[in-house]
Amino acid sequence: MKRMDPEKKSRRGARGGVSKIEALLDRGVLIPHPESVFISDEVDVTRISGQGVVLWPGTRICGEKTFIDKGAGIGTEGPAMIQDCQLGANVELKSGFYEKSVFFKDVSMGWGSHVRKGCLLEEGVKTAHAVGLKQTILFPFVTLGSLINFCDCLMSGGTGPRDHSEVGSAYIHFNYTPNQDKATPSLLGDAPRGVMLNQPPIFLGGQGGLVGPRRVAFGTVVAAGCVHRVDALEPHFLFTGEKGKGRRIKRRPGLYPGIGGVVENNFIYLANLIALTQWHRHVRSLFVSDDAFPRPLFSGAALILHMAVEERLKRLRELFEKAPPLKKHLPEWEEIEGFFIHFKTPGETRRQRDPFLERVAPLIGQWGKDYIRVIQNLPVHVSRQGTGWLQGIIDMIQNKMSETLPGLI
Repeated sequence: MKRMDPEKKSRRGARGGVSKIEALLDRGVLIPHPESVFISDEVDVTRISGQGVVLWPGTRICGEKTFIDKGAGIGTEGPAMIQDCQLGANVELKSGFYEKSVFFKDVSMGWGSHVRKGCLLEEGVKTAHAVGLKQTILFPFVTLGSLINFCDCLMSGGTGPRDHSEVGSAYIHFNYTPNQDKATPSLLGDAPRGVMLNQPPIFLGGQGGLVGPRRVAFGTVVAAGCVHRVDALEPHFLFTGEKGKGRRIKRRPGLYPGIGGVVENNFIYLANLIALTQWHRHVRSLFVSDDAFPRPLFSGAALILHMAVEERLKRLRELFEKAPPLKKHLPEWEEIEGFFIHFKTPGETRRQRDPFLERVAPLIGQWGKDYIRVIQNLPVHVSRQGTGWLQGIIDMIQNKMSETLPGLI
């Protein structure tokens, strides 16, 4: 009886069939030490490219929705676990844990990353080591330093790898209040202008923090060591922190000062999510191709945005149910929730949208399905037209919320 090579035997399934590891090796995936890599049974190996993908020792891949495009590297600096994530071309996840999130091409995550569900990292996003994210959306080129907790944020700004929005090392987005609620999403930049990749970057200095929910304008600089507690709605301002010594103040639990502003910022954040969803549906969809922007990335991003809307509504409803100033508005909540979940594009915004899309199509014919190149080559007046379309959606949503909750926002 012919004896089987022990190494080959280790790559076969329990019943002698070809194992997932063997199937990936046959596809051309590079696995330097196959015995140290785990692929769960539900993983579809046909969704893992054989072109330049490397699974380093200590890699664990799970989830039937997992997709890994060409040139991706997993575990280059240590063990890494992937659970139902979609990875674009040349993504590098150096080590850590990644769950139900989407990474567009050229994203790089440093050692010890902890990316929980609901994250969308667009082209060229980079982080150093030990960064924690959840329900986080980062537009192209955004860069995060080390030892950062940056959950429940949307950040845009910058024009390229050398002109990007940045969060300094040891930064925290404070997203949990003393009253134990998480209706605290912060909007850094915005969707209507941020998607055009032509706005000045935002800089949040290291060893600092942002107390959500806040809004921060493009071009804002917050000095290192500052904990920022107010909206920064005018562009190109430097914030250097609060003056004076700390104070001791008698605290009364259950108070909700400035609750109208909290609700307003939540609705503005939701409106930006809706605008970004429309952008993906009508603009990003034009760039779907097997080579440049595979459909699993597009579908994964759509799911992330839907999840983001649901998460924000869940957290906001919890606030309405517990905060005394908001409880009287609970009868309107079902209408509010339905409005966002089943959002319908109003006719007037479609009239702005369609001429913009007509001007994008020729550039795709000229430059191909290179999203960054096409968007950055839009004439200024066309970019403004696209921004007007998306801002019109946000304005309409804000007006609707003001009508639904008169006197609150």
